[in-house]
Amino acid sequence: MAAETESASVGLAETRDLKRMIFALREELERAREDTAKAVRQALSGANVEIAQLKATITALRDELQEWPLRRDEAARLVQAGNLDEIKQLKATVAALRDALEEARLAQDAAVRQAIIAAQDEIAQLRATVTTLRETLEMANFSKEDAIAQARAQDHAEIRQLQATLSALREQLQAAPAKKAR
Repeated sequence: MAAETESASVGLAETRDLKRMIFALREELERAREDTAKAVRQALSGANVEIAQLKATITALRDELQEWPLRRDEAARLVQAGNLDEIKQLKATVAALRDALEEARLAQDAAVRQAIIAAQDEIAQLRATVTTLRETLEMANFSKEDAIAQARAQDHAEIRQLQATLSALREQLQAAPAKKAR
């Protein structure tokens, strides 16, 4: 009986430990998700600020170009051409930054997916372990119950045999005085 209680306590402790481990893994997964989301937000925020600055620069350059009189001499046209080249370069830079931002988003999404897949695999493994442990515990309980039933059956058979022997001895004792009396 004490062995069963101890076994049950060990099983409960293991189950409790597994539940704690599962809870800790869930918390770790949530922290990873939050860290990933935070990193994405920071990257987006930084890129958006830089894009806004570039747009403001482009807008300022456009405004400046529009303010210049159209009848400037050749030097003014050369300056204007230089500004147009700078605008093209800024646009190219903006496009490159957008591409880099998209690549960062894709990489971050892939990292999140990999973390989720890894966590799901680990959860599946833990569930399988819990199931195996539960089945092992049930098999041990069945085995113990079977052993107890066999021991009880053996005890009952032995008691019946002892009772039969006791009855036979009583009969012999009762028959013995009758023989002596003859």
